[in-house]
Amino acid sequence: MASSSFLFLHVLVMLSLASMAFADLSDDFYDDVCPEALPTIKRVVEDVVRQERRMGASLLRLHFHDCFVNGCDASILLDQTDTIDSEKTARANNNSARGFEVIDKIKLEVDKICGRPVVSCADILAVAARDSVVALHGPTWEVQLGRRDSTTASRTTANNDIPTPFMDLSALINNFKKQGLDEEDLVALSGGHTLGFAQCSTFRNRIYNDANIDSTFASRRQANCPRSGGDSNLASLDPTPALFDSKYFSNLVSNKGLLHSDQALFSGGETDDLVKTYSKNLKTFSDDFAESMIKMGNIKPLTGKQGQIRVDCRKVN
Repeated sequence: MASSSFLFLHVLVMLSLASMAFADLSDDFYDDVCPEALPTIKRVVEDVVRQERRMGASLLRLHFHDCFVNGCDASILLDQTDTIDSEKTARANNNSARGFEVIDKIKLEVDKICGRPVVSCADILAVAARDSVVALHGPTWEVQLGRRDSTTASRTTANNDIPTPFMDLSALINNFKKQGLDEEDLVALSGGHTLGFAQCSTFRNRIYNDANIDSTFASRRQANCPRSGGDSNLASLDPTPALFDSKYFSNLVSNKGLLHSDQALFSGGETDDLVKTYSKNLKTFSDDFAESMIKMGNIKPLTGKQGQIRVDCRKVN
């Protein structure tokens, strides 16, 4: 009896500690200290996306790649130093991740309107991702706020934990599970590929070697992605790369997923049915995407007195 009581207490403590991880996050965190913070982020994002619509996808990706490496703590923004192992040079980010200068601009504008650095770079990433999706006609959601910024980064963890475009379904499921995300989150968040482009080096093997690919689609992609060279040549991840819609999933059903990891979601496995549902119902996809973005944004945030509010998003104070 005593042992079972101890076990119950242990479980209760662990659950309490888990809930404390984002207990200090709230959607009104800046309402009193700087009510103009969120409108300022929105204005800058809208201006930038209006000038270059591709940037919306880039800002969304920055938040994703940040959260998958030791939580949503803006570690992806830190430059290399003698003590910082920058994630910018990790395989998934090197010569690929972009939008850092946009985050710098947002930080400058927000600190100016607030009178001092009160908004974390981690929160800026989370809000900018949401505002980018909205700017490209996607859903909105209440971003939970109050994250603080890390004082460290890890290229090794980035290399290990950011999912690669070469993963099969089981690897993707395990990768997301490690972050506390389930199969529905995997499919919904992969739907972020309704926006943006990919480099030839990430899909070359698929268009030349995969069997589950539409032959006409493969031929068209091969025209701009030779067997050697042209690694940075771009192709859109779906037919409408600057519009949040369900065509990404329609492509998967037609074996026209650009990345191996995209098509893995519709390859005879347990995620097939959800892909079909999303391909036919944009509202269901949009609702689930918003829910999964909130869930992803709650991955191991630093709160309270943990971390810091960086003055410059690229370096520790």
